[in-house]
Amino acid sequence: MTKHEVPKLFEDRKIRTVWDDKEEKWYFSVVDVVGVLTDQPDVEHARNYWKVLKHRLKKEGNKSVTNCNQLKLRASDGKSYKTDVADTEQLFRIIQSIPSPKAEPIKQWIAHVASERIDQMQDPELSIQQAMMDYKRLGYSDNWINQRLKSIEIRKDLTDQWKLHNVEEGIQYATLTDIIYQHWAGKTAKEYKEFKGLKKENLRDNMTNEELVLNMLAELSTTSITKSKNPQTLEDNMKCAADGGDVARVAREQLEAKTGRNVISPLSAKRFFEEQSPNKEIEDGDKKEE
Repeated sequence: MTKHEVPKLFEDRKIRTVWDDKEEKWYFSVVDVVGVLTDQPDVEHARNYWKVLKHRLKKEGNKSVTNCNQLKLRASDGKSYKTDVADTEQLFRIIQSIPSPKAEPIKQWIAHVASERIDQMQDPELSIQQAMMDYKRLGYSDNWINQRLKSIEIRKDLTDQWKLHNVEEGIQYATLTDIIYQHWAGKTAKEYKEFKGLKKENLRDNMTNEELVLNMLAELSTTSITKSKNPQTLEDNMKCAADGGDVARVAREQLEAKTGRNVISPLSAKRFFEEQSPNKEIEDGDKKEE
């Protein structure tokens, strides 16, 4: 089946979801939903809760559990792992087995997601509007949101080219992405996240405008070079990724030479905006006067 992973937000929690074009239905990460319902502090605690509940429901002969599918979903480390997923009907039955004040709100949210997809299939612009609303709710600026949405489009174009040129999803995607980062930013994805003090957070969601634009340039350049060179092996694709990253590196070095400061920032996007805000300047001025 043709699957599209589309992370969704319930309140401020991310729930990994997958749309199946062939079956025309949503699949939801059971662990993510369990984490929301039980207020578990992290994925590991939610996974353990689900493991115990799953064992109990299986003993009771609950078919909603025994029929659960597994799909590869992207984890916080950027890699994809097989994860228990459930469609809307299965998930409703699982939710009924978990005592939680959020049970009814999340049922309504799931029903809304399902109907929303039908609307978006008829009008794709609605999915873009939803993404904008999600980022706004998390406190991002309008300018950053526009750049982020464009970066998603550019990234998809790149991965489409990788698929056409014999690159396998998962480790090979991660390898090529690391090469792009290393050549334009001087860091692998892991090193970049550590530099920003990130753990489970998405790296691109924590890039400043300048970082995001340069990463877009690197990926756009890699896409164009891949189309031109027509690589057929992973090694050839790695060379295209390096060349694409080099284009953005040159741009970064020129910008840093003109401004006299480093583009690669240890700040997350939201913290960067807070540091640049007029209110922040006023607060800093008040502290100096004191």
